[in-house]
Amino acid sequence: MSTLAHTMMTAARSADSGLAGPGELDRYPYAEAPAADRVGAPVWEAADPELGRVGRRAAGSRGRGLHGQLVQQLGQMIVSGDLGADRPLVPEEIGQRFEVSRTVVRESLRVLEAKGLVSARPNVGTRVRPVSDWNLLDPDIIEWRAFGPQRDDQRRELSELRWTIEPLAARLAAGHGREDVQQRLADLVEIMGHALAQGDVLTFSRADAEFHALLIQVAGNRMLEHLSGIVSAALQVSGGPVTGCDRPSEACLVHHGRIVDALAAGDGAAAEAAMRQLLTVHPEVERVVPAPREH
Repeated sequence: MSTLAHTMMTAARSADSGLAGPGELDRYPYAEAPAADRVGAPVWEAADPELGRVGRRAAGSRGRGLHGQLVQQLGQMIVSGDLGADRPLVPEEIGQRFEVSRTVVRESLRVLEAKGLVSARPNVGTRVRPVSDWNLLDPDIIEWRAFGPQRDDQRRELSELRWTIEPLAARLAAGHGREDVQQRLADLVEIMGHALAQGDVLTFSRADAEFHALLIQVAGNRMLEHLSGIVSAALQVSGGPVTGCDRPSEACLVHHGRIVDALAAGDGAAAEAAMRQLLTVHPEVERVVPAPREH
């Protein structure tokens, strides 16, 4: 049994009523794959120690109990490749391995199925789905990829996605002159300034994440608004210089201030330009996401 699994069970055993009692692991409402179709025993031990660290951090910060921790553990193992595509996941084996009830296993697999990571079909059982079926915009999957073997691809893809979303959101937000929102954005820039002066990276990053999410939410486009969680996840899990705000700096602060000024003036073009400058503070980003070509 993995150390993480043991820790998960020990921490949650007294508080989570979903733990198995005597005779509870008798039968699951999932069709078990025939023994001949199984691709060997599942690799329950996470090969990458980073995954265990992320699992403890994420599960602890979200406080979702044993169910949430099992989702995290299985999700990380799937995204990391420890449980490869088409690998059968037998609920009874999972329950016995982690000593959790059928209810916890069932609900955890349902969450993973909603994220596109697994599928459950009659007479086939529950199997891991290929990457092409995953909901790559899901904040949990973004986090798991960002701390797994696909971290470089995840950072690049997030950078490209932000380059597409945020300049447009800034332009649209300039047309919505809500004084309360503009004041909050200005306050966040001030908070970032104080945090930068004090070397408080955590406060800076939290204010930064709220700034970008709020800007998207007030763009007046409901489809863009649904993407605000993706941007927040991108800012929280960035593992390198994907944007200027991965490392708090004066340049980053200046560009945020210019965005606020442009919004106050109702200048959509200036807001868009300032956002593009913010997203290309680092030379690494210019190579990943080149500036638009002039026609």
